[in-house]
Amino acid sequence: MGIADLTLFFLFFFFVSSPSLLLSQSQPREIDPQDKASLLIFRVSIHDSNRTLSTWYGSTCSNWTGLACQNPTGKVLSLTLSDMNFSGQIHPSLCKLASLQSLDLSRNNFSGNIPSCFGALRNLRTLNLSRNSFVGAIPGTFVNLKELRELVLSENRDLGGLIPHWVGDLMNLERVDLSFCSFLGELPASFLYLKPLKYLNLERNNLTGTLRDFQQPLVVLNLASNRFSGTLPCFYASRPSLSVLNLAENSLVGGLPSCLGSLEELGHLNLSFNGFGYEISPRLVFSEKLMMLDLSHNGFSGRLPSRISETTEKLGLILLDLSHNRFSGYIPLRITELTSLQALRLSHNLLTGAIPARIGNLTYLQVIDLSHNALTGSIPLNIVGCFQLLALMISNNNLSGEIQPELDALDSLKIMDISNNRISGEIPLTLAGLKSLEVVDISSNNLSGNLNEAITKWSNLKYLSLARNRFSGTLPSWLFKFDKIQMIDYSSNRFSRFIPDDNLNSTRFKDFQTDGSAEPPGKVEIKISANVVAKDELSFSYNLLSMVGIDLSDNLLHGEIPEALFRQKNIEYLNLSYNFLEGQLPHLEKLPRLKALDLSHNSLSGQVTGNVSTPPGLTLLNLSHNCFSGIITEKEGLGKFPGALAGNPELCVESSGTKCDPADIDASQEEIYQNELVEGPISIWIFCLSAFISFDFGVLAIFCSARAWSYILQTKG
Repeated sequence: MGIADLTLFFLFFFFVSSPSLLLSQSQPREIDPQDKASLLIFRVSIHDSNRTLSTWYGSTCSNWTGLACQNPTGKVLSLTLSDMNFSGQIHPSLCKLASLQSLDLSRNNFSGNIPSCFGALRNLRTLNLSRNSFVGAIPGTFVNLKELRELVLSENRDLGGLIPHWVGDLMNLERVDLSFCSFLGELPASFLYLKPLKYLNLERNNLTGTLRDFQQPLVVLNLASNRFSGTLPCFYASRPSLSVLNLAENSLVGGLPSCLGSLEELGHLNLSFNGFGYEISPRLVFSEKLMMLDLSHNGFSGRLPSRISETTEKLGLILLDLSHNRFSGYIPLRITELTSLQALRLSHNLLTGAIPARIGNLTYLQVIDLSHNALTGSIPLNIVGCFQLLALMISNNNLSGEIQPELDALDSLKIMDISNNRISGEIPLTLAGLKSLEVVDISSNNLSGNLNEAITKWSNLKYLSLARNRFSGTLPSWLFKFDKIQMIDYSSNRFSRFIPDDNLNSTRFKDFQTDGSAEPPGKVEIKISANVVAKDELSFSYNLLSMVGIDLSDNLLHGEIPEALFRQKNIEYLNLSYNFLEGQLPHLEKLPRLKALDLSHNSLSGQVTGNVSTPPGLTLLNLSHNCFSGIITEKEGLGKFPGALAGNPELCVESSGTKCDPADIDASQEEIYQNELVEGPISIWIFCLSAFISFDFGVLAIFCSARAWSYILQTKG
């Protein structure tokens, strides 16, 4: 018999002897009847607004959304229903899926207590109930889940209580994520010795106690935003494995131990917002695998470390944040050797000297924040080498020199804040190339000259401040041209002639909260991504807490106030004080959101007609030192603005129980005004005081500054 004959013989024997095997392989698996009944009970007990579970009919396992079954029994092994917009409470019928190994109900809106009967799922290896609305505590029956490897209950805000000590006794547990919940008390000691544990995330709870060292090789340890105290351990057991260490926003103290440099795999270290202090030892040098280092908001002092980490052509720091400390001395030149750097934040320190001339070597740099130091010299021309730069913040230093025309090479720049320095000269025409700018603050410098049309090319502007400089000439016709503008501040300059009304008919200062805009007003967000474990996203948010408005105060402006200016329905803040404006007071009823209005120290005249306090949120009103005339009765509603009309000799304001005699001058108004108002343009503290009197403290936080901002760094795993 030849080879071909033998092959045919065996094929024939296989087909004849194994028909049942072929049949079982060709037919799809059917769900076990008991498991099917349990799942159908679960389906009818929850709210499925998107009808995602409409596929749950028949008996074919592969047709049922989120299901994986065992072959050939049909027992349900895995149920994955993440991000399905389900709501309601979990029916105990799920607890009858005896063979279940993985249950993922994350990113829904399930509520109530976590069913205690889940403890009966003895084969369960993965349980993910994160991002729901579960309440109460972790059921004690979970102690029976001996096969459990992953327990993820994060982002259930009302899930809390003490973390049960027996969780650390589940001897197969590799991953525990209880972040963004309400757990309190101390971390059970059993967690320190749970050998399989690799990933522990307890961020943003109310955990307390002394931070102790872990005795197993962790990969990720995130205890941020709790109340742990004590000093920083060396994590010796995790030297070959620890990749992410986040202890931000706790109450840790002491110095930074040089033994941290022995963490060979460390890629992300965040110790911000603690009480660390002292100098950083020059012996502490991290490996080239460190990508993100955040030591901000501590009490570190001394000189900046000249060598922070090893670098290679492919590896090195992406984020370096040493802001809000007490570092002093020069910025070390070796920082310019961190060629992978994308964000450099050294603000709010005591740094002196010049910005390193070789900073342009950092060609990947997207964020530079050197503000609030004592730096001198000029903006180095070499900075144009940072051609990917999105944010340049060097405010509140002693920088001088001029704005170089070559800065137009930074054509990706979104934020430019060089305020509160001693920079002089004019705005170069070449800066028209910076078309991505959203926030420009060059206030409180020595800049001068007329405004040129370079500014008109910044079509994405949200905030523009030229305040407290020496600009002169007429206000340009394009002043109100910008579609996305939130705040214009040209105060304390030498602008003259009229306020232009061009572009005011097409309503500016739009309502970004109702026009479908994805970003809130005044927010510029920059995101930097890096691979540490899976993917971490660093979000740099520049939040401009500014009212929507216009400040042209303390100039040399003449003429009447354009009526169109009082038709901008979203204006919250308008300051035209300390000019030479004439004409009558426009009506305020078309400014429903107005919160602060200062027209003081002008030459406005006529009757103060109508109810000037019509805007319901009006907190500050100052019409003093003008030429208004007539009688203001009580019903005009000006009683809550003491001194608002002082210094108008021909104006009489009636108060409770007294009537005006047109021949009299209300001298008491002048006295009140002198007590309330500081000489000069409207001081922001006055507005804060008025806001505090009229509103609660939360509202005050919004309105107490014509401009204020914050920087937020967030890392998402």
